[in-house]
Amino acid sequence: MNLDERFDKAEEIIKKRFFRENKGLGNEVGYYIFDYPADKELFVRERIDYIKRKNENSSDDYKVVVFDLYDITINILKEKGYLEKCYDFEKKRGFERITKAVGNMLRLTSSDSLIIKYIKENVPEKAVIFITGIGKSYPIIRSHTILNNLHQVIDNVPVVMFYPGNYDGQELVLFGEIKDDNYYRAFKLVD
Repeated sequence: MNLDERFDKAEEIIKKRFFRENKGLGNEVGYYIFDYPADKELFVRERIDYIKRKNENSSDDYKVVVFDLYDITINILKEKGYLEKCYDFEKKRGFERITKAVGNMLRLTSSDSLIIKYIKENVPEKAVIFITGIGKSYPIIRSHTILNNLHQVIDNVPVVMFYPGNYDGQELVLFGEIKDDNYYRAFKLVD
């Protein structure tokens, strides 16, 4: 299937009640990964926006909610008054240090992650969550960190992570080049 056909299939799947109720998954919340070639990022963004707008104008009994990890990070930095300070810090200390500092400020690896808290506070009862911005937020935010922390707090609605790279059902390879050595308990949404 080409990418357009895979999106059509994904739309069909998320409309099905069994998908949103997580039936057939051992009563475990559904976590899904929709992988795609990184060079198709702009197409994917447009298609996700299309799906979201289509859902808003429909009589569906659920809401598609899109969380862009990069946008959330920037908004948190702005709210805390750190964004401009981050620019100065990066100039003085370098990219690796600012990456670590921002990750620590966001508490990415802890149970009180600011990004996970934001997502949790902004999910309606009947929803399908789309997680985007994986490539834009790398290396500050790692997809395995988000998936692992979301598993602990989101257990009532399905989550679809749009991943610019490859997922074989166990391993993620960002941009088709950067292998993540973590195992994932997520289903591939569409092959």
